[in-house]
Amino acid sequence: MYKTCTNCVMDTTDAKIVFDEKGVCDHCNTFYREILPNWHTDERGRQKFDRLVSVIKRKGAGKDFDCIIGMSGGFDSTYLVYLAKEKLGLRPLVFHVDTGWNTPESVHNIEKIVFALGLELHTEVIDWEEMRDIQLAFFKAGVPHIDVPQDHACFATMYKFASDYDVKYILTGGNYSTECIRNPIEWMYYQSDSRQLLDIHRRFGTVPLKKFPLTNILWHKVYLPYVKGVKVLRPLDYIPYIKEEAARIMEESFGYQRYPQKHFESRFTRFYEGYWLYKKFGYDTRKVQYSSLILTGQMTRAEALNLLSKPPYDESTIGQEMEYVAKKLGVTTKELQGYMAIPNRTYRDYKNQAWLYSIGAKAIKAMGLERGGKR
Repeated sequence: MYKTCTNCVMDTTDAKIVFDEKGVCDHCNTFYREILPNWHTDERGRQKFDRLVSVIKRKGAGKDFDCIIGMSGGFDSTYLVYLAKEKLGLRPLVFHVDTGWNTPESVHNIEKIVFALGLELHTEVIDWEEMRDIQLAFFKAGVPHIDVPQDHACFATMYKFASDYDVKYILTGGNYSTECIRNPIEWMYYQSDSRQLLDIHRRFGTVPLKKFPLTNILWHKVYLPYVKGVKVLRPLDYIPYIKEEAARIMEESFGYQRYPQKHFESRFTRFYEGYWLYKKFGYDTRKVQYSSLILTGQMTRAEALNLLSKPPYDESTIGQEMEYVAKKLGVTTKELQGYMAIPNRTYRDYKNQAWLYSIGAKAIKAMGLERGGKR
């Protein structure tokens, strides 16, 4: 039976959602129980992060940069670059991974802020033939998480750079303010599971992966932090971060160009989250995004429901978007549409390391090292 949370807008399209006697979902209850009591954006948070910033500056003294920030052109990472340079006094290297799907807006946003702040931009370009082939393999696999290849390439490339060049601090735009509710694992499987990525490509790919960057959970969750000493920090969790207020600063100061929806700085992700995931699987990522804003007081439930009453894609232009994606991937529009008819499958239908992620998540949470929303 279909049901929606009485507190946010998450619903039974998340097959594992659980409601309490008041109709409040476990996403909300996890936030109130585990995240909110330990999330400090007041003086406590600022003092803690000031101490971290001092360590970053000290360890980076004499180097060309003291940390790296992965920048997609999306709002969170763009604002973080501004915060790090102008408010924290850090000297970040701006790190961008070009997977072939940048929008004109994302290019504009990256170039504008990097130039205005006098920072260095390092761009790594993923081999297009391999990227194209592995993305097509995920379409053919029938799984919902077809954006994994792009995400995997971005993180693997940045982590490898940090390891190779002995960078000790990676700053990320991840935050509780706009992301305290996470996408259910059935919607978006773990992006770093190289076992699954390689199995899907082995079954459906046609081009050997010789240059495609790979990572795995043990390498970036164990080897990097505990052997190499690389720390991943989320500065936006230590300060008041209200998206609309931050957006006005970025627009007025740097001419920042907004996107219709979170993550739409990538042309592929815009097609995937805005259309493919919604039409083929019935998963609407706006429910996760809006629910996060509801819990952090940045949107009302009524506002979210009103926005959700309309589809996440523009019906007048989706045909053009389909044609663009098909041409970019080297297939006909008819072929791309044909993938829609492939039986829906999940990560369980292919080799995976979900068991390892489950064990790791429980261990990290038990040690108090990480507090994330329910998957």
